[in-house]
Amino acid sequence: MIRFEELNTAKSSEGLVPAIIQDDTTLAVLMLGYMDREALEKTQKEGKVTFYSRSKGRLWTKGETSGNFLDVVSIAEDCDSDSLLIRVIPHGPVCHTGTRSCFADEDTRRKVAGGEKEYCTEGFIRELAKVIRQRHTDMPEGSYTSRLFSKGTPKIAQKVGEEAVETVIEAVAGNRDALIYEASDLVYHLLVLLEATGCSISDLEKELERRHR
Repeated sequence: MIRFEELNTAKSSEGLVPAIIQDDTTLAVLMLGYMDREALEKTQKEGKVTFYSRSKGRLWTKGETSGNFLDVVSIAEDCDSDSLLIRVIPHGPVCHTGTRSCFADEDTRRKVAGGEKEYCTEGFIRELAKVIRQRHTDMPEGSYTSRLFSKGTPKIAQKVGEEAVETVIEAVAGNRDALIYEASDLVYHLLVLLEATGCSISDLEKELERRHR
C-alpha cells in the first residue's frame, strides 16, 4: 500500500502526483493522469483507477461513463517518489477518441474515427498469449487452439518441433517471407506449449534477464 503523504508532491502540478498508466499485457503506455490523496486511496481500495480531474475539480474514475474501466494490477512509485506507474487491465479503448492509447498516432485516430478497427502490433505476442490462455480456460468448440490442448503436451511439443524444422529450412534457403510465416507458426505453437505446461512469456523474460546479468 502506497501512502500519499510519503510521496514527493513538491515538483508536481498543484500538489498532485502524475500517474502513468501501462497495459499489463502489452506493456504499452496508455495515458497519463493525476492523483491526490483521495484518488490514490480509492484506486487502491477499489482496484479501479481513479484520478483527480483538474478540469472537473473532483475525483474521476476512468470508465465511470464509458464503462472502459482500468483494473489495477500493480502500483509502483519511481525512485524520487514523485510519480506513479500503474499497470492495468483495460476494458475497452482508453482514449476518448476511441483508440487503445492516448498516445496513438494521427493516422490511427483517423482510421478509428472512420469506423475502422484498431490493430496494434506493439505487444501483440503478449496479447496473443492472453487469447491462448482464454482458449485454454474456455475450450471453445471448433477452435484449433482448443484441439491442440485436448491432444495434450506431447502432441503440442511435436508441433513445435515440426514448425522449428520448417523455420530452419526457410532460413537456410534465404526465403524471407516464408521464414516470417513459418517463424510465426513456431511462435504461436510455442506459446500454446508454454500455456499447456504452466509457463509464460514472463518466465522466459526472467530467465533471459538472468543470463544477461
